[in-house]
Amino acid sequence: MFTGITTDIGEVRSAAPRGQGLNRLTIACAYPHASIAIGASISCSGVCLTVVETGEEAGRTLFSIDAAAETLAVTTAGRWRAGTKLNLERALKVGDELGGHIVAGHADGIAELVARENLPDMARLTFRAPAALMRFVAQKGSVAHDGVSLTVNEVTRDTFSVLIIPHTLQVTTFGAAKAGDAMNLEIDLMARYAARLMETR
Repeated sequence: MFTGITTDIGEVRSAAPRGQGLNRLTIACAYPHASIAIGASISCSGVCLTVVETGEEAGRTLFSIDAAAETLAVTTAGRWRAGTKLNLERALKVGDELGGHIVAGHADGIAELVARENLPDMARLTFRAPAALMRFVAQKGSVAHDGVSLTVNEVTRDTFSVLIIPHTLQVTTFGAAKAGDAMNLEIDLMARYAARLMETR
């Protein structure tokens, strides 16, 4: 589990097929090498992935993960190449501060950034999401975009907007986000389960 609070921006160093629909991705980060265990979960732009190998190179920590066919199909992980920047977050520990909202790292789909409006000291981003997911998006509710916990500002039939404060623009990949970018979208867990309960009544 995660909170949607990015703790580092990683960079993909390599992406290579491993057979049987797997991609092995190696990511450079600033986390201490000794702190990353094999089998640890790290949210990579909103996708919970398992560390299968670690190393060090030029003073930076490297960790490798295997992205399975389903992950490659329903998230942006299939588009990651050397140089791609990723929002990283380590898994929650008992007693950690819950600064964002409960995030599972299980992306529900891909949303497109359709507009960016730069305002004094912040930016308004407007996203278009698949119709099947828009019903879970509510004004003042929470979503996770590329692993970042965000509060929904406005909602229309097929789009919604969020306001990004300066700190978030500096410490996440949103600083460089532009119209046309695809991002991993995770809807709020409570909305997902509430809808499921209603469907099975």
